[in-house]
Amino acid sequence: MENVIKAFEKTEIDNCVALYIKVFNSKPWNEEWSQHIAKERLTDLYNTPKFQGLTLYQGDELVGFIGGNKKRTPNGVVFYIAELCISNGIQGKGFGSKLLESLEKQLNEDRVSSIYLITSNDGLAERFYIKKNYEINENRVILKKAF
Repeated sequence: MENVIKAFEKTEIDNCVALYIKVFNSKPWNEEWSQHIAKERLTDLYNTPKFQGLTLYQGDELVGFIGGNKKRTPNGVVFYIAELCISNGIQGKGFGSKLLESLEKQLNEDRVSSIYLITSNDGLAERFYIKKNYEINENRVILKKAF
């Protein structure tokens, strides 16, 4: 079956929401995403200024997506990856790599100077990004305050 990567369109949000819930409500994340909250999150992401994203299809089935947004800095334009989601059954088979590499190629053509992302420590996602030559940024720290 042919894999197709294309620009993330607004009409795909509902399909992305369904995939997002299925993936992140199961192992290893075991989160509790509802339809309403996941749709709000992905709609907000899509509507973020300078959003850029890609979707991945196997035939007619959506099996993955990646998205984030560009921001201007004194050193050029940077990109923040907000979401990367791959269908459970095909994780670890190179599909996330294909999406990430396609996005990186576009960003390189757009002269983006660097890519940032936040992911959980010591998990599959962190190992994936390190394998893709991302590194822990020694100049930044993520801080949290819960209410």
